[in-house]
Amino acid sequence: MHKVSAIKTVRSNNLMSRLKDQKWLFVLMLPAFIATLLFSYGPMFGLYMAFTNYQPGGESFFHQFFHAEFVGFRWFEYFFTTGDFYRVMRNTLATSLLTLLFGFPAPIILALVLNEARQGFFKRFVQTVSYLPHFISWVIAANIVITLLASDGMLNNILVLLGIVDDPIAFMQNGPLFWWIIALSNMWKEMGFSAIMYLAAISSINPELYEAARVDGASRFKQMWHITLPALRPTIVILAILAVGGILNAGFEQQYLLQNNTVLEYSEVIDIYAYKYGLQNSMFSYGAAVGMFKSVVAFILVVIVNRISRKVNDQALF
Repeated sequence: MHKVSAIKTVRSNNLMSRLKDQKWLFVLMLPAFIATLLFSYGPMFGLYMAFTNYQPGGESFFHQFFHAEFVGFRWFEYFFTTGDFYRVMRNTLATSLLTLLFGFPAPIILALVLNEARQGFFKRFVQTVSYLPHFISWVIAANIVITLLASDGMLNNILVLLGIVDDPIAFMQNGPLFWWIIALSNMWKEMGFSAIMYLAAISSINPELYEAARVDGASRFKQMWHITLPALRPTIVILAILAVGGILNAGFEQQYLLQNNTVLEYSEVIDIYAYKYGLQNSMFSYGAAVGMFKSVVAFILVVIVNRISRKVNDQALF
């Protein structure tokens, strides 16, 4: 009994000693911890709004919030039975799947190409040019896309000049084309920055593996296929899980800024739908229910894909 008490005392002293030695690290972590509590976990109490009939009034927010009529799953049932559900989910899944199809492999390919580049100036130039769009806000990026795809824009002028088309194509007024525009413009904007993670993973590969492969007569393509790609698999799996979990995140800013009245049937995704009804139409509880549905689906998808990945590749996020 005395031995157990002595062991616990030693462990407690060791823990306190480590905490004391690392106190400044905890001080540095404190602002991020507080910000996470306030802006990530704090707003979660608002999920209760999805189960009430909240309406702002003359009383304080908290009084109205906690005294709102409890309606259970009424708003969820309304969302599933309304004619908007199919259209919103169709648009969200179409744009998200196309974005995933083009946007996920693009940074991997770019990272592999940059890793194989031997000309230092060319490599730095391509990296800089591909990284810059990420730091441009969607307000500016959307205007660039709209200008390029306008009836008298650069792309239409090139197509007419080359004789590919006789008349300009109304890209921004064509509903089905809008999904492709979203996917390709997102790939252009994020491809370079996303490649950084893969380049970082490539830099951690032991150079001796490449040297041994060269001695055995392996070509650069075979080195990439048998050394680089297998080493990238853990990074690819983790990012794939996160990408599938965000399948309903079709990009509010991008969609909102690029849409117009002629493509509303194809551009209204779940985020814009929740914004329109929740804020513009003051249906706060309904907007909260739509947002909660999206979050629950994302969580379920992450868990499912994570389990599949663990069984198939023995690689998982958690």
